[in-house]
Amino acid sequence: MSTTLVLGSEVFFPTDDPGAFAAEHRRLGFRAGVCPDVSIDDAPRLRAIEAAFAAHGVCIAEVWAWRNIMTPDEDVRRDNLAFVTHQMAVADEVGAACCVDIAGSFDGATLSGPHPRNLGQDFFDGTVQNCRAIIDAVRPRRTAFTLEMKGWNLPDGPESYLALIRAVDRPAFGVHMDPFNTINSPYRYYDSGGFIRENFEKLGPWIKSCHAKDLEWVPGKNVHFRETIPGRGGVDYAAYIAEAARWGVPLVMEHLATNDEYQEGRRYICDVAARIGVAVA
Repeated sequence: MSTTLVLGSEVFFPTDDPGAFAAEHRRLGFRAGVCPDVSIDDAPRLRAIEAAFAAHGVCIAEVWAWRNIMTPDEDVRRDNLAFVTHQMAVADEVGAACCVDIAGSFDGATLSGPHPRNLGQDFFDGTVQNCRAIIDAVRPRRTAFTLEMKGWNLPDGPESYLALIRAVDRPAFGVHMDPFNTINSPYRYYDSGGFIRENFEKLGPWIKSCHAKDLEWVPGKNVHFRETIPGRGGVDYAAYIAEAARWGVPLVMEHLATNDEYQEGRRYICDVAARIGVAVA
């Protein structure tokens, strides 16, 4: 177990130079990041990305593969699975901690929108099949395939993710932790620290990377949580930082609009970490 947090972020920096891109992470105060776009057929660029991040001491925490692999349109589903498999292969080639996607949705018009069948056995079984197919096609040596949890799709919490881990039954299937996606009730919001600790307690050995943002409750007649910059919402960041540091997994900020917003989030996370005695790499 570790007492140091590896903090990362999405970085807006328009360049095709992997060295300059990795250096920008360090300039902004980050030691983890997201792999830039690259084709699995571009061996020189793959090697350059891995070497550049290593030279600057920046962990490639994630390769993103945001596609709906549960869409009912078979042609689209096949294409989406091919893309995610490609991204998984890229992740292994550059030595990323994980390739991350969502399980998708039976609503083919969205990436992962709600649908009445997304919490049923067909969705679970289809997700198992998809995860096995991606992992078996790549046979990764260095990375893991992971899914983000959602409040309206499986996996929707630690118990359903544990069930998926057992069912997929592949060493290269891991966990991407984003508790903000599954804080979907007043109970989980007001006890976000307890919910976060429960997730890490049950899933910790499989967690490869984590996302960071915050949630604010927007008053209304129905429950509505809106994503915001870390520190502007009500999620228990002391608990989140402590658990991410304890398990030694990178914490990568996402979904913000500018580098300045990411810097605001970084300052808040560093302040909370200092308060609870956690070093930030």
